[in-house]
Amino acid sequence: MKRTRYFLAALAALTVSVAASAQSKSFSLGKWVELHNAILKELNRSYVDSLEVGDPYTVYVPEEEQEDFRMMLSNTYGGIGAVIYKPDVNGNVQINEPYAGSPAAKAGLRCGDEIEAIDGETTHGLTSQQSSDKMRGKPGTTVVFRVKKLRGGPTWKAGDVIEVPVTRERIALPSIEYVDMLNDRDGYILMTKFTEGVGQGIRDAYNTLKKKGMKRLVLDLRSNGGGLMNEAVNIVSLFVPKGSVVVTSKGRVAGAEQVYKTTTDPIDLEIPIVVLVDSGSASASEIVSGALQDLDRATIIGTRTYGKGLVQSIRPLPYDGQLKVTTAKYYTPSGRCVQAIDYSHRNEDGSVGHIPDSLTHEFKTLHGRTVRDGGGITPDFEVKGHKYSRLTYSIVLNGIVDQYSMKYVREHEALPTVDDFHFDAYDDFVAFAKDKEFDYRSSARALFDEMKKVLAEDGLSETMTGELAALEKSLDMDKETFLRLKKDEIVPFIEEEIAVRYWFQEAGIKVRLRTDDQLKEALTKPAISW
Repeated sequence: MKRTRYFLAALAALTVSVAASAQSKSFSLGKWVELHNAILKELNRSYVDSLEVGDPYTVYVPEEEQEDFRMMLSNTYGGIGAVIYKPDVNGNVQINEPYAGSPAAKAGLRCGDEIEAIDGETTHGLTSQQSSDKMRGKPGTTVVFRVKKLRGGPTWKAGDVIEVPVTRERIALPSIEYVDMLNDRDGYILMTKFTEGVGQGIRDAYNTLKKKGMKRLVLDLRSNGGGLMNEAVNIVSLFVPKGSVVVTSKGRVAGAEQVYKTTTDPIDLEIPIVVLVDSGSASASEIVSGALQDLDRATIIGTRTYGKGLVQSIRPLPYDGQLKVTTAKYYTPSGRCVQAIDYSHRNEDGSVGHIPDSLTHEFKTLHGRTVRDGGGITPDFEVKGHKYSRLTYSIVLNGIVDQYSMKYVREHEALPTVDDFHFDAYDDFVAFAKDKEFDYRSSARALFDEMKKVLAEDGLSETMTGELAALEKSLDMDKETFLRLKKDEIVPFIEEEIAVRYWFQEAGIKVRLRTDDQLKEALTKPAISW
């Protein structure tokens, strides 16, 4: 019964799925029992720890969710290649961000175009997800949109409604999102996922940058949540001697230990490498950064990584279901387990909290430096990222910047090149944003409001009325004043969103790098000599 409780959520979802079917009650019950037993049998056989450990990464994937699961693993799907926006369920679908070279872009769909119907069915009344589902489909099939055009074209005027057929393709979302020189010395690769073939992609990116005169490689793994372990091994193999140990996985089953070594010749054993990490760097990102650190091959810069040192395997279940189960923990070449000591107690951003040295162990890198376990990879140089105000988080997460960018596109038909673009209409943004609903309190004001609630609960607020009123008055700041105060913090977000809508995603990254203070400071750090 204990085992059942720890996976109650997965089994509850299964129960709902079966109960909702049109099959007979006896068949439904038999199917539920069979799946229930299959899940517990597989967990008992394969799970890395005793089942009393709460593990958020072991999940049941029913047949109807297989396509989304495959998309997560491969980073591909069949569709038109565009981000859509539906501000009103009874209104049109808006094209927000078509991907460069996508079927949507090739068919002439641009940011600001509005889709009134999909294959003859009105989009009014559809949610954003329902609209997206209708746009997806088997590659090679055609979907026809009725589109209200934002701009004029060869045979239509701005505002005309035209039929636009789009042939779906297999859309591969890029795992390597940006490759370029930062200056005359530093080549830069931004990698956001570990999907199939990304190791070859890093090789190709390295060759491109080398031809441009790269003297030092910066591999940005910040906020990279990981993916395929074999691709992590492939990337490390580019820069260390053939036969080097990259990672070892150890499970509960006897004899299940696996050692992963590089099997190909490296492309460069000399070039200095900087790997950027943060609290969002997890799993395969930690394999790469941990291995390169343990092998004394790269300088790791940033903040401590997430601490997910678990290996998930896919096990088939009856009725075409699948179980993604944690079967092992992985260890870096020095022997460190990257998995956080505590699965559940983390900081607000999900990162590992402070772990005293008394709870950790020392390990040695290839050349004798001391590194420690306990959760995540600790960088050689700690460089913290920019800490944004509560207001900035609020306007971004509530879509205020996104909505304003759409407004800007409608009002500005052409812009200079991305290198020359700088947003200079902040008064217009303030006028737009101040009428929107979002929580604009400062962190101090939010804490004050919480304090007032606690004081009231403790019966102390009436005795402090004057002090609280004075403090509240000093913390009060109207929306417009606060928006103007945080102009320097907000403008880069606006510039990035606008750049994406005129010149696609790569342009947005290029604009973002202008104000990436963490990257700029990382470039000032010396390469560690071992």
